[in-house]
Amino acid sequence: MDTVKQWRLALIGDRRAVESFEIALEPYAPALLAFEADEAKNLWTLEAIGEDEPDADGIKAALAATAERLGLPMPEYSLEPLEQRDWLRENLISFPPLPIGRFFVHGCHVDAPNRSGRVAILVDAATAFGSGEHPTTMGCLLALNALKRFDSRPARVLDMGCGSGILSIGAAKVWPIAVDAVDIDPESVRVTRFNGIRNQVGARLRAAAGDGYRNALVRKNAPYGLILSNILAKPLMKMAPFLNRALAPSGVAVLSGLLNKQEAMVLAAHRAQGLVKVATFRHRGWSTLVLRKSGPGTANRIRLPRFSPRGPVTI
Repeated sequence: MDTVKQWRLALIGDRRAVESFEIALEPYAPALLAFEADEAKNLWTLEAIGEDEPDADGIKAALAATAERLGLPMPEYSLEPLEQRDWLRENLISFPPLPIGRFFVHGCHVDAPNRSGRVAILVDAATAFGSGEHPTTMGCLLALNALKRFDSRPARVLDMGCGSGILSIGAAKVWPIAVDAVDIDPESVRVTRFNGIRNQVGARLRAAAGDGYRNALVRKNAPYGLILSNILAKPLMKMAPFLNRALAPSGVAVLSGLLNKQEAMVLAAHRAQGLVKVATFRHRGWSTLVLRKSGPGTANRIRLPRFSPRGPVTI
């Protein structure tokens, strides 16, 4: 199997500096991850991963300019090639089955995977993001779990930024409804369609590549009773007005891909559109927000409890 040349950059700083360096590196790396390394010292690690030859001069200049703006010294960082390995095969082998609420997420390598009666979702590690292991995906699945338990069935679901299709498949399996899935990455759309067929919900799952809520599939089928969007905080904020227009009165939105510290700004962007928070799921520094849109009968339709790390949710 062909492998892809990849490189990795890593640096450590306080939270404010890491946030700024993350923004500076966005043009140079398709994948960025910031996580807390030392809570007592307020130290965070930033990792950036890219393909092909890195723009070392551009990266250095971007970091230097950001450090100067912050009044900080140039950060020490490592920039090195990743070992040539078959990452997909290794991820497949190491991907354990995951019981998440009523769901059981597993790869095809798991023998007799579901002895618990949970709703099985078959997703292998692939070229599109989303195997269920990340806290944001877990949060979205737990939100679906709660909605199924406490809320009535939505008429139609939209998965905005579908990745591997895991959330689309989860929704289609707990409700016999039509699900639309959209991603800007054509590979994600291909993987979502493939996974939908493997999970026997392909007939009700339509996936299309395109630019967010401007996608023809969304324009045709909106409004939606439930919108799932596990992307990143800043895109969620920018898309808030479009989400509001695509969400039916009394509809519910499940938003994730944001750090705990980003909750307030993401929530503010959606409150400005008339949405209100009804639940929060937090795990390992990441948050999932459940919001509702004002409309007739809203108070009677949504009866979700408020969740917290010490509440009734176990991950």
